[in-house]
Amino acid sequence: MSIPLMPILPLIVLSAASVIVMLTVACYRNHRLTYFLTLATTVVAFLILPVISSQVPAQVTSLLLIDGYALFYSGLILLCLLAVTLSSYDYLNGRRESPDEYYILLLIATLGSVILVASSHFASFFLGLEILSISLYALIAYDRRPLMIEAGLKYLVLAAASSSFLLFGMALIYAQLGTMSFPEIASKLPSAGAIDLVYAVAIVMIIIGIGFKLSLVPFHMWTPDVYQGAPAPVTAYIATVSKGAVFALLLRYFSGVELHAYGSLFVIFTIIAIISMFTGNLLALFQTNIKRLLAYSSIAHLGYLLVAFLSSGPLRVSAVTFYLVAYFVMTLGAFGVVTVLSGKENDADEIEDYHGLIKRRPVLAATFTAMLLSLAGMPLTAGFIGKFYLVAAGVGSMLWLLVITLLVNSVIGLFYYLRVIAVMCVRELEPGVSVPTRFMTGSLVLAALFVALVWLGVYPAPVLEMIQAIRLGAG
Repeated sequence: MSIPLMPILPLIVLSAASVIVMLTVACYRNHRLTYFLTLATTVVAFLILPVISSQVPAQVTSLLLIDGYALFYSGLILLCLLAVTLSSYDYLNGRRESPDEYYILLLIATLGSVILVASSHFASFFLGLEILSISLYALIAYDRRPLMIEAGLKYLVLAAASSSFLLFGMALIYAQLGTMSFPEIASKLPSAGAIDLVYAVAIVMIIIGIGFKLSLVPFHMWTPDVYQGAPAPVTAYIATVSKGAVFALLLRYFSGVELHAYGSLFVIFTIIAIISMFTGNLLALFQTNIKRLLAYSSIAHLGYLLVAFLSSGPLRVSAVTFYLVAYFVMTLGAFGVVTVLSGKENDADEIEDYHGLIKRRPVLAATFTAMLLSLAGMPLTAGFIGKFYLVAAGVGSMLWLLVITLLVNSVIGLFYYLRVIAVMCVRELEPGVSVPTRFMTGSLVLAALFVALVWLGVYPAPVLEMIQAIRLGAG
């Protein structure tokens, strides 16, 4: 059987580029060369997507389904890679470690993420997840400082444990249904009243594995420590690409399942959503470290996403996808500011580093303020439109408890976002606190993200039309 190569051309480009960059680094170490090779790979892979759009949907063996859904999320992931790569160049200059392998790991992690969003089989699901995770282990501890090594080891141990749950759940489903293909699993799925103990245990184990990757409560304990310990650009990558790819796969896996028909499964996801929203927002109130604050904030935002995920009807995929687009922009922008303000020895992750920022770097402070207000869901920002669609999806499915919980937690979240803004705008710079004045590429990325944030908040129609055009691809 011949395998169509054109639909998987972005995967081929990412795979080949990883090898080419690796061989180049082995022969000639040059930060700028490695950086430009990574940028060129990202741009080429992204430009291929519209070229192959006329040849989708295409089932590439039983492992990968390249459709409009996969192409959209692949494009989103590649744009995030572009932003992280641009932000990383100045950040890595002058660091103790050679930066060349960093870019190789980024390319490999992105390859795993693109495999995830195109997966239609448990084998490709696990393969993509492990390619992504193993790269992240090294990226988190890349600078080999004590806090980074601690964060990398924590992620390694806990990710390995979660993967074991995931594998055991897949094995049990295969034992029950005799297949690992998503479409065949959906067709053989027993009715709500016919689910036996083995199948129920399998689903719970898969939820545990995916819940860890998404840092949903109660599988969230690694998140603040890893966010704080990892280099700022890597934290941005984990918060966006890693979580977005896994959530996209989760949506595809359950796209053919009416969760309301499976009461126990629906209740489990509802409880996880509610406690994730409250835990993330309440714990963020007590943080004085910006990275940890954004870590708990991300836990709450993944809880918000579950509101639309648990809904039914045409808004389900559209609401989740648009909110992920907005979340990527907001989170990349927030961590982009942290990256730009970081020095060669330490990241600017303490709230004291932002005292009086409006007086010292007004444009940077305004950008950070916009990102935080968007995370809070203020009007005229991408976050407001995203939350509007989440609420609309929840109301359309009469998920009143989840919608009320989302609204209450949005008010709670506003408090700690405003606290950071107040620090930037009101307090004077404390003695001994300085701000680097470099990061030209990082500033350009922030400018682009700011424009995207306002554009999505004021005129989201083009993106929504694009999402609605690929909506059926999730099924």
